[in-house]
This record gives sequence, structure tokens and C-alpha cells, in this order.
Amino acid sequence: MNEERKIEVEEVESVTPPPRARVTPEFERKRDYLAGFLAGETEEKPAAADDSTDELKERVIETLKSIYDPEIPVDIYELGLIYDVEISEDGDAVVLMTLTTPHCPVAESMPAEVELRVLSVPGIRDAEVKLVWDPPWDPSKMSDEARLELGML
Repeated sequence: MNEERKIEVEEVESVTPPPRARVTPEFERKRDYLAGFLAGETEEKPAAADDSTDELKERVIETLKSIYDPEIPVDIYELGLIYDVEISEDGDAVVLMTLTTPHCPVAESMPAEVELRVLSVPGIRDAEVKLVWDPPWDPSKMSDEARLELGML
């Protein structure tokens, strides 16, 4: 009575990633009030539709400066892990970042956290984090503030 069931398997070289979800401008992103409350933040007014990309970029960078490396007491921006931040006219953000090492304990979670934090910036419609390993990170990429904090100056 024990029939053996076989599962058909197909081997492929690669899989096309699914399309990214986009938020259309008529829908406003809801603020996570509990997270703001627990962090002791006050409510901010949503960004005006006519914010320039430079202003949005500055707000994104300020948000990135609030994310700290779990092993080093310095934020990821001053640590030099953020290589580039680009904001489109539509409010789409692309963050080019790396990690201190591919074996970093937060290699899987850090890019997702960065994406979520960037998405929380008022005026940002979509965020994408591109994790790169070239050029590799080294201590020379740290800002003077980070070096001072770590006693390297």
C-alpha cells in the first residue's frame, strides 16, 4: 500500500527576480506610530510634493546616520559603508552600500533594515539597496568623526 510518490525537478541556471512593488503617488505611506513612540521621536509633517531631490537625499542620509553597526559603536554612514545615495525625481531611492566583511553577522539583515528605514523617510516612494563588495570596505573609508569615536585619531 506504500506507493512511492516522485516529485519532478527541473534544474535551471538562474531565475528572473519578480518585479518590485511600486507605491503610486496617490497613496501615502502610513507612519509606524508605535516605532516612533518607542524611539522617543516626535511626529513629523509629511514631505511636500515639491521637495527637491537634494532635500530628500539629505533626509535619507540623516536616516542612514541613525543606523549603527552592531559590533562597532559608529553609524553606517560615518563608518563608510554607504557608497552612494541616489534619489530620482519620482522619489525613488537607490542606496549603494557594502559591509565590513561578507561574513558580517548582519549580512542578511542590514540591507533590509536600510531599505525599510529609507522607505520611512517622508517623500520617498520606493527604496532599493544594492549590496556591493567592490571596492571592498577598509578603515580608510571611515569619516574623521568615526575615527575619533574609535580612538583612531
